[in-house]
Amino acid sequence: MPHSHHHGTENLGDGKLLVAVVINVLLTVAQIIGGVISGSLSLIADALHNLSDAASLGIAIFARKISRKPADELKTFGYKRAEVIAALINLTTLIIIGFYLIYEALWRLADPQEIAGWLVVIVASFALLIDVVTVLLTYAQSKNSINIKAAFLHNVSDALASVAVIIAGTLILLYQWYWVDTLLTLLIAGYVLWQGFSMLPKAIHLLMDGTPEHIDIPQVILAMQALDGVTNVHHVHIWQVDEQHSALEAHVVVENMDVAELEKIKTTLKALLVREFRIGHSTLEFEHATLTNCNNAQVCH
Repeated sequence: MPHSHHHGTENLGDGKLLVAVVINVLLTVAQIIGGVISGSLSLIADALHNLSDAASLGIAIFARKISRKPADELKTFGYKRAEVIAALINLTTLIIIGFYLIYEALWRLADPQEIAGWLVVIVASFALLIDVVTVLLTYAQSKNSINIKAAFLHNVSDALASVAVIIAGTLILLYQWYWVDTLLTLLIAGYVLWQGFSMLPKAIHLLMDGTPEHIDIPQVILAMQALDGVTNVHHVHIWQVDEQHSALEAHVVVENMDVAELEKIKTTLKALLVREFRIGHSTLEFEHATLTNCNNAQVCH
């Protein structure tokens, strides 16, 4: 029963994400039309950013569905990394969009155009409303997923950008400062690139089987070796299966003992790894102390 309830909660989350995708696509269309009519590059820049948000949410929904598939003979660890792959795609696309916006803004400096400030303010105000709704829809799920967190941060930045566009439109109406639109486009592009480059290393680290950020391997070795009966731990590998699950494999050198004592040590070690380091999957290969000359816990194999 608890398992069924969990999937019901996940499906409810998918429904919220789908709503966020739809309203962001509609917002993108409205911003592009408004940007073309008004001549505002910053509106078009914000529209492209919103489109990337909608795309990232759409990919996230698809990846979440794949990640729920059970492990099989082809994917013995399951499909949970589908979300990480989606994050890598989304972040790479975001960076490309950021560079494109800079390119367009620099061309606008060479060829300035008149901008209808009133239309910019109206469309940006509508965008701000949609951004706030999307932020509320994605906040709860952003805590445990790099995909949803990326989308959540994008929409927070969109909301801030919409506020800035409203200010720019107002300045254009009052003082005809058309250069503010180009400056704002560069600022939005800079923020987009900062977000992309700051989150990209985490996605790559996960896909490269990197050690989880909260884990220090020497500390894990010392904690395992502190257990009575364990004389040495070596050949240690720790990686993340996905954002929430970590795995470990290691060789454990123990004193000569019977099978019952060995099973007790194994159970204790596995409980220690879960309790102290949040490592839920561990594979331990045991060796007798009389059969190994390993003295260095970190370099002996």
